[in-house]
Amino acid sequence: MADDVSDIRAYYDNLVERENGRLERHQQEHDVTWRYLDKYLPKSGKILEVGAATGAYTIPLAKRGYNVIAVDLSPKLVNTCKKRVKEEKLEKKVKCFVADGRELKDVPGNDYDAVLIMGPLYHLVLKEDREKTVQEAYRRLKPGGVIFSALVSRYGIWGTIMARLPFLIDRQEDLRSVMENGKDVKVPEGGFRGYFTTVKEVKPLHEKAGFKTLVLAGVEPANTVADEAYSALEGERRKLWLDLLFAISTEPSIIGASDHLLYIGVKEG
Repeated sequence: MADDVSDIRAYYDNLVERENGRLERHQQEHDVTWRYLDKYLPKSGKILEVGAATGAYTIPLAKRGYNVIAVDLSPKLVNTCKKRVKEEKLEKKVKCFVADGRELKDVPGNDYDAVLIMGPLYHLVLKEDREKTVQEAYRRLKPGGVIFSALVSRYGIWGTIMARLPFLIDRQEDLRSVMENGKDVKVPEGGFRGYFTTVKEVKPLHEKAGFKTLVLAGVEPANTVADEAYSALEGERRKLWLDLLFAISTEPSIIGASDHLLYIGVKEG
C-alpha cells in the first residue's frame, strides 16, 4: 500500500511564502543546479516538472522558451505557481496540475524531453514509492530524454540542523533512525517528514528504472554554512566562485557532505 502523504501536502500548504523564497535563501544550491540544467537540458522542448512548488524553476524555464507542465502535491503551492505564471503572461508556456508524482494519471503526455523531480524524492520514506516516482518519470520521457532528481543527503544535513535546530540532538532515537534507516521514528506534528539518502543509493534507484547515469553531484559543495557568504558575492568574483563550486561538485569525497544531491540521467533508446 502506498504511503499516505496528506501530512506532506498539509506541511507545504502551510508554508507557501517560505517555499516561495527558499532558493533566494539558498543561492549556492540554486546557481549550481542551474549550471547543470544549462549543460544537460535540451536546447528546446517539453519539460515535466514534478515538485514544481511556486515555480522557482518553472518561470525561468518558460521564459527560456520551454513548454512546462508543472506538478505539485500541494494545492496552495500550485495556486501560487498559477498566479506567478499569469503575472508573467506565460499561460501559453505553462500548465499547472495538482498531482502525486507516484501516479500522474491526470497529467497529459508521454513525450517529454526532460523531467525535473525537485523535491518529491526527499519526502517519500518508502523505497517502493521512490521507485514508483522514478519509474513514472521514465515512462513519461521520450527516448533520449533527461531526468534531473534532487535528493537530501543523510550525512550532509547535520551542519544545517546544528545551526538551526540544535535541540534535535536530544532526540537520540530519531537520530539513530535517520543514520540507520534514513527517516525519523516519529515526526512531530507539522514537522518535516523526509527521507535522507546515502550517495550509494542514488544511482541504483534510477538505473533500476532504466536510466543511464550521466552525473551525480552535490549542489552545495561548500556546504550550507557558506550560503550567506556566497549570496553576498557579486560580479566576476561570484562567477569565479561558482566556477569553482561547479568544478568540485562531482568530487566523490564531498558529494555526500552537500545538503542536496542532484542526479542526472538519460533514457536511452
